Amino acid sequence: MNPDALGFGWAQFVVLLVAAQRLGELVIARRNTQALLAAGAREVGAAHYPLFILLHGSWLLMLFLVVPSGQPADWLFLGPFVFLQIARVWVVASLGRFWTTRIITLDAAPLVKRGPYRVLRHPNYVIVAGEILLLPLAFGALWVAILFSLLNACLLIWRIRLEEQALAGRREQP
Repeated sequence: MNPDALGFGWAQFVVLLVAAQRLGELVIARRNTQALLAAGAREVGAAHYPLFILLHGSWLLMLFLVVPSGQPADWLFLGPFVFLQIARVWVVASLGRFWTTRIITLDAAPLVKRGPYRVLRHPNYVIVAGEILLLPLAFGALWVAILFSLLNACLLIWRIRLEEQALAGRREQP
């Protein structure tokens, strides 16, 4: 497929692919969230969630709009971004029915300690931080990489604090 034939460049094509992936993940997350809540789970920090949707949507929209259609991809950055997509699938698969885009905790459930969770406490956040940095760099949008990385870092500090509080009781379980 040649994105130029559609009237936009490779950057816009990749952004559309990433947007489609994220929309698919939102469907999975919604299904898992509903099932967990029905099983007695609770949501923590719902007020911050719309800010993440705004951040991620704005990041993709900004890339779509500001990268010139003829801008070639730099595989030094795009290659690792593609690798992060594989790691992202690994995170989702490792959490299984517990994976959501919100902070949903089922107090009676043990914490997941398989996959990347064996070595990292918050692997998904490391992956997302890498994605937000690498995709703009792959298309020469340094200021987008810096701006959205800083905004993401601010939101992640808030979110990780909330998540750690929500999981504190579960971390103490054997």
